[in-house]
Amino acid sequence: MNNQEQSSRAKVKTVSRLGEELGQYKKDALLSPMFTILCVILEILIPYLTASIIDKGIAVGDMGHVARVGLLMAGMALLAMFFGVRAGVHSSRASTGFASNLRQAMFERIQIYSFSNIDRFSTASLVTRMTTDVTNVQMAFQMTLMMCTRAPATLAVALFMAFSINARLSLVFLVVMLILLVTLVILVPLAMRYFKQMFKKYDAVNSVVKENVDAIRVVKAFVREKYENSKFVQAVTALYNNSVSAERIISLNMPVMMLCVYTCILLISWFGAQMIVGKTGLTTGELTSLLSYVMNILMSLMMLSMVFVMITQSMAAAQRIEEVLNEQPEIVSPENAVMQVKDGSIDFDNVSFSYKQRSGKPVLSGIDLHIHSGETIGIIGGTGSSKSSLVSLISRLYDVTEGTVRVGGVDVRNYDVEVLRDAVSVVLQNNVLFSGTIYDNLRWGDEHATDEECQEACRLACADEFIERFPQKYNTYIERGGTNVSGGQKQRLCIARALLKKPRVLILDDSTSAVDTATDAKIRAALRKHIPGTTKIIIAQRISSVEDADRVLVLDNGRISGFDTPQNLLENNPIYREVHDSQVGNGGGDFDHAAMEGGDRA
Repeated sequence: MNNQEQSSRAKVKTVSRLGEELGQYKKDALLSPMFTILCVILEILIPYLTASIIDKGIAVGDMGHVARVGLLMAGMALLAMFFGVRAGVHSSRASTGFASNLRQAMFERIQIYSFSNIDRFSTASLVTRMTTDVTNVQMAFQMTLMMCTRAPATLAVALFMAFSINARLSLVFLVVMLILLVTLVILVPLAMRYFKQMFKKYDAVNSVVKENVDAIRVVKAFVREKYENSKFVQAVTALYNNSVSAERIISLNMPVMMLCVYTCILLISWFGAQMIVGKTGLTTGELTSLLSYVMNILMSLMMLSMVFVMITQSMAAAQRIEEVLNEQPEIVSPENAVMQVKDGSIDFDNVSFSYKQRSGKPVLSGIDLHIHSGETIGIIGGTGSSKSSLVSLISRLYDVTEGTVRVGGVDVRNYDVEVLRDAVSVVLQNNVLFSGTIYDNLRWGDEHATDEECQEACRLACADEFIERFPQKYNTYIERGGTNVSGGQKQRLCIARALLKKPRVLILDDSTSAVDTATDAKIRAALRKHIPGTTKIIIAQRISSVEDADRVLVLDNGRISGFDTPQNLLENNPIYREVHDSQVGNGGGDFDHAAMEGGDRA
């Protein structure tokens, strides 16, 4: 099978896959071309009736014939307008509904992606696919329903009528059509090279905008507005140049088309006039009809060329959408999944892990770890020691490359995913709040939680201290991303949200780094007192955050350097002792030991 056949099959497969999302709008998609064909038939008959008015009415002075045929034409024109309106309504409904279904299907698919699936797509790319790409497909689909029906129908009916009037003279149409087809075959492939690059340029523009808006405070703090402007101008200029190159080629289509139209009119007029003067089988009315069909035929060819360009352009967008829809979640619940996590015990048996979308190099190797239910475990390690990678395996945000992770004595791959993640509550390193009230954000942990339960969780997380100072207290509105609260306040709200899940395992991934040491100590004391049966795993850079843990895990470049009580580690583990001395003994800040640099970080 050659490359062209493979490309054609891929396009057919893409169209078929996206067609599955047409759903409840299939009826509209069928009615639109039906009404379009009826409209075209009536419109093409009007020039034929015009010839009758000229030849059988005006030429012989029969005004009654003129009136009768004129009334018939008026009625056909009104009926054609009605059919045209109905075709437009149904095509708009079908294309808009199709785009809505596509976006919903893509969004729902993204929701079930695992972290490894999300790693394959950039955020900017997903945004572009759900907006610009879907809009391109929507426009192409609407044009397909309207123009791809109207143009071939007009071409076929107009050619039939033209040949029925005078076959010899109508051969001019075929010659002109051949010239136009050759032009399209030359121009369209040239333009498509640029159209295929255009979507990557859109991704680049969206990426610059998103990054700038998300980090606008940092941009202003470092006075980098000019630099950000230059980045945006560079991205937009690349998109502009690409678009101009494509449109410059496509714009040649119109002059060639108009040249063919006027050439066709001149040839039909010249040869037709000679046939009328020579009285060789052509009347004035028939010549008038043929000139009308010139415009019908050539304009239908122009519409087909436009549709062909748009459909070819939209195929790149359609294939990008198909990638999102066909991406299979790597982490799914098994059949006969375990539906209950009995306790918070955690076991790592010879676990290794690597990110498929990165270098492929293991970031965790040979991890053997056994944690009892209800223990408080601290984890420390330098930047890149894979602390976050380790805990992400517990809630099965990623699957291990080798070995087994068990929670409650059961392999995490045997649990229903929702059940496991409800039992293993994770406060991620990057704390995220959503637009809505504080109550709305807290109930992400438990949508049925009462006001009292929300307030109790906030007391445990020491969040009530600042919430009570807000004028609207728990009904205070949180802006998107939590931009109207401080970093420490955001962290405490996220901890409270996690506590509402009443988890078997609570993982705090450096989740108290933005709060002072006194508040950090209060939070840990509250957790130890009020949820003693919950296994608590605390990733921290501050030694004070883990020194009262039952045991502390020291990671060094993805391997276990030590796992013991803080007292024993202080005596026996040089890395832990150096961290302790740098922060406690010498009053230093957060550590970043050179010996523990390297490796990928989740």
